[in-house]
Amino acid sequence: MSGLKHILVIGGGIAGASIAYEAAATHRVTLVETEAALGYHATGRSAAMYLAGYGNEVIRELTVASRSFFQEPPPGFAAAPILKRRGLLTIAEPGDEARLDGPEFRGQESLTPAHAQAVVPCLRADTIVAAMFDRDAADIDVDLLHQGYVRAARARGVTILSNENIVSAGRADGGWSIDTSAGPIAADVVINAGGAWADQIAGLFGAAPVGLSAMRRTAVLIDPPALAEFDRWPMVMTAKEDLYFKPDAGMLLVSPADETPTEPCDAQPDEWDVAVAIDRLQTISDVPVRHIAHRWAGLRTFAPDRAPVVGYDPALPDFFWFAGQGGYGLQMAPALARLGASLLNGAADLGGLDSLVHRLAPDRCGLAATS
Repeated sequence: MSGLKHILVIGGGIAGASIAYEAAATHRVTLVETEAALGYHATGRSAAMYLAGYGNEVIRELTVASRSFFQEPPPGFAAAPILKRRGLLTIAEPGDEARLDGPEFRGQESLTPAHAQAVVPCLRADTIVAAMFDRDAADIDVDLLHQGYVRAARARGVTILSNENIVSAGRADGGWSIDTSAGPIAADVVINAGGAWADQIAGLFGAAPVGLSAMRRTAVLIDPPALAEFDRWPMVMTAKEDLYFKPDAGMLLVSPADETPTEPCDAQPDEWDVAVAIDRLQTISDVPVRHIAHRWAGLRTFAPDRAPVVGYDPALPDFFWFAGQGGYGLQMAPALARLGASLLNGAADLGGLDSLVHRLAPDRCGLAATS
């Protein structure tokens, strides 16, 4: 795609905000969000961490490629550091030792159970047989990152329309004519960054679904244990990824790392998942739970192979997919948005991520549209 175009981005979470910012470097961009607030669903409910070893090979490569942006964002993008080092302690319970041999743990430090307990004193050493420590894992300031993209997009001239629904759409004059709840919009290209609703949005435009699945994830905040330097603890995750916890604004954030299939919705926590989180926490630690201060749930949306779906639809002209980020959207946002904008423009330079293009493409094997 060459020349200045009008791009319509659907979705105001981290996916939509980041791709709108990148696309606005070369095009006129309008972003439409259904909710009154941007980032209301997945983005605003994330316990975001920068974890270079988290996710499959595609996710890990995009995450590593994003680090330079986090460390040195564009001038004026953020008033404070986006990343704050926390560390990640992954613990293996009996029978799970082999899980720590995967490629995602390369370069991490192996700890004995006693050493792991010294790092996080609430852990029960008798439930740990091995541990790995990632010193470079970091908290992501979600609001700082998301709002940084929103501000930077606006500075590049992006028009942002919130609380606005797509009613219908059709081809017109070589582009798109879109009816919204606030009136018509004409666009040359549509970018589908609709998160859990991306397949439904595709249907409004006449594109086949790619088979995205929305998964609910639950989290709670509880009072922290009365132990020294609690705020400096790393995030703790079990090797089988059925529990994680970390300090969060003076409280302890705990999640059972659930992935419960659900329809796209305003996700709410299920009491069973809350109970599972507390039970698992008390199995591996001595943290007393007397009160749950807050509980919530968010959606993580995956393609069947758990890689994002990025690129032009194989059958529908000028319809561009930017969806399926799963639970990794924040940590890989900069690299994925840059790559997305390059593919949008048909650029030859893909920032060293050329090998990922076919693994992200909407027409790759295994997606619903190609099955």
